[in-house]
Formats: sequence, structure tokens, C-alpha cells
Amino acid sequence: MTKPHTTPGTPDSDQAQQERRQQRLEELSAALIRALSDQHALRYRGHRLEWQGRPYPLRAPHLHPQQGLDDLGSFRGVADAIALRLRHNDADLHRQWLPTPPVARLIFELLEQLRVESLVESWHPGSRHNLHHRFEAWSNQFQASGQTESHIGLLLFTLAQMSWVQLGGGPLDEPTEMMIESTRMFLLREIGPAFGLIRRHRHDQAAFAEQALSIALCMNELIDDLGQRQGADGKQEDALTEDTKRAFGLLLDLDGGDEAGLLSAEQAYNNRLREAADNLDYRVYDRGFDREWPAHKRVRPELLTRLREGLDNRIREQGLNLNVLTKKLRQLLARPQRQGWRFGEEEGQLDGRRLSTLVTSIADRRVFKQDKLEPKGDAVVTFLIDNSGSMRNHIESISMLVDTLARALERVGARVEILGFTTGHWNGGQPLKRWQRQGRPANPGRLNERCHLIYKDADTPWRRARRDIAALLKDDLFREGLDGEALQWAEQRLLAQQARDRLLLVISDGCPMDTATRQCNEQDILDLHLRQVSGRLEREGRIALCALGVGLDLSDYYRHSQLLDLSRSLDNKVFDEVLALIGKSMRD
Repeated sequence: MTKPHTTPGTPDSDQAQQERRQQRLEELSAALIRALSDQHALRYRGHRLEWQGRPYPLRAPHLHPQQGLDDLGSFRGVADAIALRLRHNDADLHRQWLPTPPVARLIFELLEQLRVESLVESWHPGSRHNLHHRFEAWSNQFQASGQTESHIGLLLFTLAQMSWVQLGGGPLDEPTEMMIESTRMFLLREIGPAFGLIRRHRHDQAAFAEQALSIALCMNELIDDLGQRQGADGKQEDALTEDTKRAFGLLLDLDGGDEAGLLSAEQAYNNRLREAADNLDYRVYDRGFDREWPAHKRVRPELLTRLREGLDNRIREQGLNLNVLTKKLRQLLARPQRQGWRFGEEEGQLDGRRLSTLVTSIADRRVFKQDKLEPKGDAVVTFLIDNSGSMRNHIESISMLVDTLARALERVGARVEILGFTTGHWNGGQPLKRWQRQGRPANPGRLNERCHLIYKDADTPWRRARRDIAALLKDDLFREGLDGEALQWAEQRLLAQQARDRLLLVISDGCPMDTATRQCNEQDILDLHLRQVSGRLEREGRIALCALGVGLDLSDYYRHSQLLDLSRSLDNKVFDEVLALIGKSMRD
């Protein structure tokens, strides 16, 4: 779908900047959690935390800060809290004690989270400060939202404050003390025996869980009774309102107690989406019209020359330092390789040609040889560029980015392919017409012809392919996009190359789109197919896969992605972000 070009200061540009800040914040948080918890299979994907490839639910109310509302200290506090949960919580044991009623589950989760936070080490005063800052910030926001004005909201809030103090959270401020005093006295009469033991058992998860379960079930009964009494009085029922659920982070299915109910609605939806993608039977109605073209054959030679001249001028205007970029890529991709021997060394393997030196000059120890190792890149890098219509507004910047990276990569010994993908027509092509003539059978599959473009193959040096690369600027080739099939095509070409490292970098600004295919099938098979293919590539690990989202977060489709802001000039910071993405995808 075509989108307007974003310029600095416009709402779209501001939104892109916010997305970039959010993504950067999530990357830093994930790195901090991995370092503190020693759990390396943890990352944010699509603004959701994943552990070992599965959503990691955060069910405690104070673990959901919002960008623009909460400060950096709150996000640091949440990262510390999650790390402590990973270190001190046995998930299997936790599930054994987890109660079924939704409100009881909420309270049990809250108490367990406060328990693990209380175990922060004394030699980590910064983490302790972050945890306190985050809980206090959440408490202030809860009060400001007016949720303590309801009986049930005040009851839940009071228990949270009591438990935080009991487990070593620190003193409450005077207004909060006054607000919860009467409710606290009431609760202590109901849950006093179990509540008095939670601090004693905070180092023993099983013993703590027994007391926490007692508190949770008692609170569940109190809230049920309160709701029933108010309903019997004919007043508006003071049950858990939607605002209270959000404020308390009640991310549980209130109608069920099975495992699916333990995930948020969004997480459950994404699980179903991944399952649908894995089970998808992707079909193509007619492959007879599919084409694969060398891109320069779709552009007149004289126009191609003019496009290349314009691209060279724009790259010169950017003032990019190609030597610095090359040095950074060499550090990223090059591996030490043996390039003969170094002679005259004082240690290593004995050099037979210098044995006489041992007799004639006993003090001379330079009779050894060592392997001569030089850094050299043995990689194939494929740039797979979305040639859908909405990419036209960005293609000049993308062309400069890809052309510059291709030159630098070639300098470090890597081979580079530049590929593009689009469709033969808008809104369906010859396969659509054939489907219509044959009676429109249900669920026909893909109804457009696939068009794959080769701007530069891996065996052609950049100097020879430089003019052909400029065909990227011929924007009337841009139509719609079949991303899943393009990934499969690029994968096949990469695997045919002999190299130690293979990297596939996708550049796109949205989800797959072919209007005819979307309208004539019961489900969005293009979106599901992309998820299916990208998930398989990431699981197999034969290719390092990553994606640059042009003004759009692509982390729903790719584990490693980076939001690319092309509203500003193409400076060294942009290239640093791309290199960081490449390095992360190749290490994983």
C-alpha cells in the first residue's frame, strides 16, 4: 500500500522517531536483563518480551511502563525486576501453586514478583533504587487515575502497598499511609497469619507460595463477597472495571483457568497466529507467468546511465567515509585465516632450515616459525529489497545505503547480491483472470504473477555492476509484494554459494500485499507465509536473517530488526545502526 513520504516535523515522522526510541529502549532493557539473569535467549520482539522463543508474560501490575508516561528509571526498574524473576523463580514450581480463579492468580503473581524483587543483593544499591523508583511511580499513577476511589481498587492497592513494605520495600509516604490505614487494618484481620510469614519465607519459594496462595484465595473471596453485596443492594456493581484491570496489569483471561488463560489476549493471539503460519498450506494458482529478470534489462541503457550519475552525485553529497565503514565491516566479518608462515620467531614450531643456528649461535632463539594469520572475510551478503509501491518515496536513500554497503563489503572480501521483489501487475494479474475464467474456485492461493529482480549477483564485482544497481531508481517497476516467496528465492541463491557466513538483509516498509490474493482467500495467506518462512529460517540457522524496517517496526516478522529512519540525511549513525544489526544477527 502506498504511503506518503514522511518529512521531519510531520506526525508520521514523529511517530517513526517514537518507534525508534521505543525499539532502542527495548534493546537496552533486553541487554540488561540478559546480563543480570545470565539468560541469553531473551529479547523483545514486536514490543513483547520473549524467552527461549516464547512470549514471557509479565503479570505483575508495575511491570508495564509506557514510553512518554514513564521515565528511564522506571524502565531500568522493570528490567531489574524481570532479571530477578528469571534468577529466583522456578517456573514449574510456580505453576504447581498457581490458583485457578483469575483475581487469585493476579494476587499470587503480584506477591511472587515482590518476593523476587526483595532478593536484590545488598551490593546492588543501584538496582534496589530502580526497583523502589518503579514501584513508587506505579503507585502514584494508580492513585492519580482515581482507581483507589472504588472499594475493590482500594482493596487491591492496599494489599500491594502492605506486601511491598512487608518484603522490605521501604516506608510509604504519609498521604498513602493515611489513605490505606483503615483498609489495612481490615485486611490484617483476614489474612494476618499468612501475611506475617511471607517475609520469613521469602528465600524459600515453596514455603512462600503456600502463604501467598492462602492470601490470594482469601482476597478472592473478599472481592467476590463485596461484589455480590453491592449487586444485592441494587447499586452499580463495584466489580473489576476495565480501568482497574489495566491499572493492575490484570493480563489474565477472566473466563478460564487453563494455560492459554495465563497469557494476555495479545500473546494468545500471537501464539495462534504463529500456529496458523506453521500449519499454512501455501498455494499458488498459476506459476506460468512468474518471471525472474536481470533488472538492467527493464531499463533503457541511456536512462540507466543517467540514473547512475545521479546516484553517484547524491552519494558524494553525503560525505560518507568509506574507509571507516570498511574498517568497521572488517572487524565485524573478517576471521583470521592462515596465509603461510612467519619465520624467525622465538617460539612456535621448529624451523628445520635453521637447525644449524642452534650449533653456531646458541643464544639465538629465532629458530621457530608460526602460522601467519590475516583477517579475511568469507561471507555472502544478500540485500533483499521490497519493490512495492510504498517504497518509491524511500528508494533513493535505500539505493545509496545499499550501494555504499556493497562497495565496503567487497573491500573486506565478502560477495554481495542485491535482489528485489515485486509483482507483475497491480491488484492481480494473469493468474487472476485465469481463476475468473475457471469459475472462481474457493481459496485459490496467490493470484498475481511473481516478479523477481536481480540488480547485482554474487559473482559480479561492484565495479562491473555499478550501473545496473542504479535500476533501483526506476520506480515504475514497483507494484505489490510477495515477501514470503522472495525470502525463499533469496535463501536458495544464498545456499548455492560456498561461504562460511551467509547473511540475508531484508529492507521493507510493510507487510506483504497483493490485493487480489488477499480478497479471494479466507485468510491472509501472504502474511502467514512470510511468518512461516522467516520462522523456519531463524530456527534452522543456516542463514543469518535480519531486516531493516523503513518507518515501520518489522519485529513481528523478524527476530532481528531495526527501524530505519530515512527522514534525515544518510549519515554515519545510520550505517552504525545497520552494522550493529548485522553483528547481532550473525552472533545469535
